[in-house]
Amino acid sequence: MERMITKEVKIGDRIIGGGHPILIQSMTNTKTEDVAATVAQIQALTAAGCDIIRCACPTMEAAKALGEIKKQISIPLVADIHFDYRLAIAAMENGADKIRINPGNIGSTERIQAVVDVAKERNIPIRVGVNSGSLEKELVEKYHGVTAEGIVESALDKVRIIEDLGYDNLVISIKSSDVMMCVKAHELIAKQTNHPLHVGITESGTIISGNIKSSIGLGLILNQGIGDTIRVSLTGDPLEEIKSAKLILRTLGLRSGGIEIVSCPTCGRTQIDLIGLATKVENMVADIPLDGVKVAVMGCVVNGPGEAKEADLGIAGGVGVGLLMKHGEVIKKLPEDQLLDALREELLHWNDK
Repeated sequence: MERMITKEVKIGDRIIGGGHPILIQSMTNTKTEDVAATVAQIQALTAAGCDIIRCACPTMEAAKALGEIKKQISIPLVADIHFDYRLAIAAMENGADKIRINPGNIGSTERIQAVVDVAKERNIPIRVGVNSGSLEKELVEKYHGVTAEGIVESALDKVRIIEDLGYDNLVISIKSSDVMMCVKAHELIAKQTNHPLHVGITESGTIISGNIKSSIGLGLILNQGIGDTIRVSLTGDPLEEIKSAKLILRTLGLRSGGIEIVSCPTCGRTQIDLIGLATKVENMVADIPLDGVKVAVMGCVVNGPGEAKEADLGIAGGVGVGLLMKHGEVIKKLPEDQLLDALREELLHWNDK
């Protein structure tokens, strides 16, 4: 697919827009005031593949904590601000690489100007975020309900406020929990602005429903070349957001790298704990730095070797035993409890051969 070329925006030491790779974002769910817990979570997310992290700043203590947090992390930090313009200023003064605001709930033009002045002085990007759930009453009335058109108009109105104050170092985020409305809104706004777009389905839900809604929504949007950063919003451990985002990007051909796991659905022939084994394999390969290697996890020795032919490595289970395969050829027959370690050894020494 051909990416839509948006303006380049620098966030810390990373650049988005301008055709640069799509970056993965997440958001901490710790209390930002708790520096140790927040740093620990950010470091775990970074190790998992998070490129940019956002922290809620609902209090002055949280905004000031960003300074200590920044010293201990290696990825750009975005401060999430609502209502109080002083928190936005404090967050920037304490090292935020970007701030996320909705000018509509910051207050008067003077307050927005005060935020813009500090952002301009420090060249800090502002992400203008609009959610369908907080659409202005007049736009709901104008479009007879919450619509994609209303979301886009609201977002571009907010962007114009900041542009009119003399600043255009902006990123736009328009989100809805209605997947198809969200897709339509992105299609509309992409034709009307060249600011980078942060894409996500808001309030998408738990691990299962959130992954399905995010995969469909992000897939439809990204496959049109729209989007510069993404977040898979899930009700759960933020680490799950990173795993899902990486897989969505890889499936769409927008990111390479990592080990790809394929596994067969279970059936009556399955004589091994395939569900448990596939999960263990997926977790095991997460920290092995190999690119473009495909691993097949198969449930029986009947179809396993054949189905694993397209994979670089594969394991297939039998009654208490299993086969280890390389490029479709059986290289070892092992007890079931040794399969995982044998597979790991092969992967760790993949480039030695």
